[in-house]
This record gives sequence, C-alpha cells and structure tokens, in this order.
Amino acid sequence: MLLRVLEEAPLGLLLLDGQLTIRSINARAERLLELGPAPLVRGQPLSALIDAPLVEEAVRSALRQQRPERVEWQEGEEPMEATLLPAEGGWLALWLSSRRSLESQLDQQGRWVSDVAHELKTPLTSLLLLGDSLAAQSNGTPGVMVERLQRELQRLQRLVGDLLELSRLENSLPRDELRYEVLDLGELVEEVWSMLRPLAEQRGVGLAFPNRPSSLLWGDASRLHRALLNLLDNALRYSPDQAEVEVRLTGSPQWWELEVRDHGSGFSEEDLEHLFERFYRGDPSRVRSNRSGSGLGLAIVEQIALTHGGRVQARNHPGGGAVVELVLPKGV
Repeated sequence: MLLRVLEEAPLGLLLLDGQLTIRSINARAERLLELGPAPLVRGQPLSALIDAPLVEEAVRSALRQQRPERVEWQEGEEPMEATLLPAEGGWLALWLSSRRSLESQLDQQGRWVSDVAHELKTPLTSLLLLGDSLAAQSNGTPGVMVERLQRELQRLQRLVGDLLELSRLENSLPRDELRYEVLDLGELVEEVWSMLRPLAEQRGVGLAFPNRPSSLLWGDASRLHRALLNLLDNALRYSPDQAEVEVRLTGSPQWWELEVRDHGSGFSEEDLEHLFERFYRGDPSRVRSNRSGSGLGLAIVEQIALTHGGRVQARNHPGGGAVVELVLPKGV
C-alpha cells in the first residue's frame, strides 16, 4: 500500500542509500528527469542521473547533519528543486519537483512587488524631507513626535529598499558573469565588520575571526557584501552585550563554508522552520539591540546565495547561540 502511494505521489521521489546509490524511484521522478525504465536506473549512483555538484553537496550535508535540506538547480532546460529528508541507517529521500509553473507565479508576484515599491519610493522621500523640515522647526513635545515620525518613515524606506532588492534578486540570472570578479571572502567579512564596528562598540561586542585563510572566489562583490552585512548585522542584534560574534571560514576543493555565530539564546523550532521566509520575525525577546529589521534580511541572503549557486542554512550551536552558514562555490 505504501509503495503504491509513493508511486502515485505528485512529486518525484528518489530513495538513496548511504553510498548515494539509487534504491527506488517513482514514475513522476522518471518523467521529471526524462529517464528510461526504472529497473535500469536502480543501483546507479545519483551523479549518473543528476549531474549537478550542488545537489550532491546538499545530499552529503543533509546526511552529515541529519536535517532536511532544500536545493535548486537546472536540469537541461528545466528548473528543478528538491527537498532532502535524511532517514535512519544512512538512507535519504529526495523529493523532486519542477519550478517552472512556480516561477511564473513568482515572476508575476515579483513584478507586482517591484511596481508597488517603486511607487512608494517618491512619496516616502518627500515625507522624509518634510519630517526633516518639521524637526528643524519643532521644540518640546511636537519635536518628540516628529522624531518618532522620522523613525517610522526611515523604517518604511528601508523596507521598500529591501523589497526592491529582493525583487531584483529573484528576477536576475543565476551567476550573472557580467557582475562577477575575483574576491577574497575573508577580506569582505572584515570590510563589512568595519562598517558595523561603531554600533558593535557601543555594546562592547567584538568580532572573533581567527585563522582567516586566503579565500578567493568568483562572485558579485556588491551582493556578497550585502549578504555578509545582513548576516553580521543579524548576529550583532542578537548578541548579548560584551559578547563576540564568531566567524569561521573553511574550504573544500569546490566550496567555501562561512559560519556566523552569535552567543544569544539561539533559534526556536519555529525559527528554524521559517527563518528564510519573507517578513518572518523571530521571538522579539531574543533581540539584544533596539534596532529592528525589515524581516527580509535573511530572505535576501538566501537569494544572493542561490544566484551564486550556493545555499544558506541555520542551526543552533551545541555550545549555545545561533549559527547561520553560507556555502558558496569557489569558481576560481
């Protein structure tokens, strides 16, 4: 009965053993991957069916960490995505689906968001200028109210800016080579922290980034700068006073793995499930800073990682605090 249900499932299914060998495949997966009869497929390595290093890396990560992973890639002309679910005994279920119909819906939604955000920019700028003028002329209680108005307008301006950036990312080509150059990821981390240092020093928070290796990669400097700024700023906001934001950078032959850890209370189960969704905000009691975000910061990080052919994931550190890991291909 169970095998029949899996066979008729609307999503493609591959069952892999610990050696990344295909042990079972349903009809939907065969159609999505344009394969031959199932008996010819069983027993083959995953790489013989899906020639995408990003998928194999995600599979190994899911098995190593024993937690679900999500990965996107291009299978010929077909945009694909998979959810990876590790099981006991080193087995793993890989649920496949096409992103084509979903992408058309997201394109339409993205255009709508972009149009609305553009329309909001002009009146917001005018209101900010008006608020500055009122602040210069106000004293006492009216001045306090004008300051509150200015803060809310600035928050809305950041929100509109983040919406525009997210819309541009979602509608940009993966690995747009025209924007790429050779970068040192470690140097970029230190450059970003230098921008945040004045805010960090107000609360006695430092950066711990020991043993920084030479970390060259092929990437978009401005977007990776934005991703690192979002990650480090997020860790800073959740760090207790007089603590450290820890950064660890390690490499494999094809990938750089950058971990950002704070020493706050860590993620809840709900956080880990929804962290990279638009407008998701975690438990406000975790925030140790009086600055608030737009709720789009980690969604932007995820899109930047995907456009570089990488990924981002989050977990709690065994020693306490939250860890967000950015994985990027070297490409050099």
